Amino acid sequence: MNIPESIQERVKKEIDLFCKSLPDEPHELYDPMRYMLSLAGKNLRPSLLLLACKMFKGQLKDAIPAAVAIELFHNFTLIHDDITDNSPLRRGKPTVHVKWSLNVALLSGDALLIKSYQELNKTPSNYLPAVFRLFNDAALRVCEGQQFDMNYERKSKVTIPDYLNMISMKTAALFSASMGMGAILAGASAADCNKMKVTGESLGMLFQLKDDVLDVFGKPDKTGKQNGGDIIQDKKTFLLLKALELAKGRTKIELNSFIGNVKISPIEKVQRIKKIYENLGVEEYANKQMQFYYSNVKKSLTFIKTPEKDILLDLTEALLDRDK
Repeated sequence: MNIPESIQERVKKEIDLFCKSLPDEPHELYDPMRYMLSLAGKNLRPSLLLLACKMFKGQLKDAIPAAVAIELFHNFTLIHDDITDNSPLRRGKPTVHVKWSLNVALLSGDALLIKSYQELNKTPSNYLPAVFRLFNDAALRVCEGQQFDMNYERKSKVTIPDYLNMISMKTAALFSASMGMGAILAGASAADCNKMKVTGESLGMLFQLKDDVLDVFGKPDKTGKQNGGDIIQDKKTFLLLKALELAKGRTKIELNSFIGNVKISPIEKVQRIKKIYENLGVEEYANKQMQFYYSNVKKSLTFIKTPEKDILLDLTEALLDRDK
């Protein structure tokens, strides 16, 4: 993923230490938390936080609590998102509500949220108010974005700007907060902190668009997710909205007939909508949108002169090219 090995190892070490610190009982509460955190995730958000801190010559030890908090919060959202999306797989393994139960998943997710605030509270006191405000703002935006995402499943008229606004909350807000918090914890200027937030938002937008593409065109053994899960759930993704915009005549009628159709099998639904996507070339439109956000990352880093800038640009390119 092109993040320095030292940062990746530090994040993994801190997450492992957190898991070991959890009590044994009640095991129905803590085992799912350890399980979720032990899955082979990218730890991208905490790594970006530490990278931003390093970019402005900060002390990583000051940023570790916030980095752990970000990853705990992210995994809390994943547990609950998997419930609302009825997802059977996460990172190639059974989701928490499938492996245990719905009630266990809800409660262990709640506990992860509480733990994220406990970790954040370990931040050095001189940085804590600013970090706390940014964390809270992002956390609420993630919840707002998830609600919009669920609303759009039932709403017939959703536009691409609606969708982009939704993912700016659901996904990009946490990327933005991660990089902004890293800069704050390095004592960076307000202007540089804002640049990091803007950079993080563009990275998050690119990341989510790539997720949309991989959900349909990726290989399950690579992505670790159910193939076509967004199609099955009638998610108003960039791909679907672009297809609805481009489709004409019989193709448009056919595409609309699949949305909300519970009579067609999930496998057939995915295959037929995927074929429409291919015929309309919607993946290429998604790629162009991702290039727009890649350009934004480069623009926001124009006046930053540190080695980590090049690492961040390489990471952005890797996110564009990723297959999982």
